[in-house]
Amino acid sequence: MQKSIILLVTLFLGLSAIAENRLSEKDERAIRNLLQLQSEAWNEGNLEKFMETYWHSDQLAFVGGNGPTYGWDATLERYKKGYPDKKAMGHLQFKVLRLQKIDRKTVFMIGRYDLTREIGDAAGHFTLVFQKIDGAWKIVSDHSSAEN
Repeated sequence: MQKSIILLVTLFLGLSAIAENRLSEKDERAIRNLLQLQSEAWNEGNLEKFMETYWHSDQLAFVGGNGPTYGWDATLERYKKGYPDKKAMGHLQFKVLRLQKIDRKTVFMIGRYDLTREIGDAAGHFTLVFQKIDGAWKIVSDHSSAEN
C-alpha cells in the first residue's frame, strides 16, 4: 500500500513538472503571431514595423554574420544598412523548427528563414529568445545565420 502511494505521488509530481514546462496554447499563438507580424512587415518593406516585435531596449541583443549588435536602435540601423530598400528585402518566410518554454516568462525558438529576392535568394536559421515583458511577448535576443 505504501509503495502504491509513493508511486502515485511520484507520478503526479512528474506529470506536474512536464505540464509546467509546456507552453500554453495562448502563449504559443501569441509568439507565432509575432513571427507572422514580422514577415508581413518585412514583406511590406517596413523595417520599423518589423522591429515592433523586438524589446525596445538597449539590452536587446542581435547576433549576425558580422557579430553582435546591442540595443533596439542599433539593431534597426543594422537592418536599414543591410536592407536599404524593398528590392534588397524581398519576400520573407519563417518556419518554426522548435519552440520550448524555459520558464514562465522565457521561451526559446529555433527556426528557418527563406528570403526570395530578385538580387539573389538567401536562407538560414535563427534562434530567438522571447520574454514576457509588461504582459507582452518580445524578442530579447536574436541570432541569425545565413547558409553558405
